[in-house]
Amino acid sequence: MSCFFDFEAEFTASLRCIPMIVRYKLDLCGVKLKLIHWHQLSHEQRQWLVSTPCDRPAEKEHYREQLREWVTQSHGAPPNDLEVPDTFVWQVTSEIPDTVQQQLTTVSHHTLTTEKWAALTDLQRFALVKLSQPGHENRNFWPALQEFGLA
Repeated sequence: MSCFFDFEAEFTASLRCIPMIVRYKLDLCGVKLKLIHWHQLSHEQRQWLVSTPCDRPAEKEHYREQLREWVTQSHGAPPNDLEVPDTFVWQVTSEIPDTVQQQLTTVSHHTLTTEKWAALTDLQRFALVKLSQPGHENRNFWPALQEFGLA
């Protein structure tokens, strides 16, 4: 199983953009990585960020510290921290976030039930939340819905 989504296919081979799997891990470990930081990392470092586990507390800490070290070496300063809540909005399976509902209304006439929302993986729910944020380009929201069997 690929760690990338089909809607990311145009950039995953080169890793020129930060893929959802890395953005997911960044949120989990509380690091705000800018695209300029990403571009300063080697392809091997980017691949490490894609493939290294970041689920358990020790893994999150290792991931965070390694990333902060690399960014500090290449950029001269560590990346900013992100707040890590006790529960992320995408982890709540009993309620569909408003931004996802609003974006769904904007791009289609489909509805999303809480049962379908709960059946998605954490990473899929994370992607829909990220792709529905105000100020985000949102162009991959519809392809994500299709890929996840929701459209």
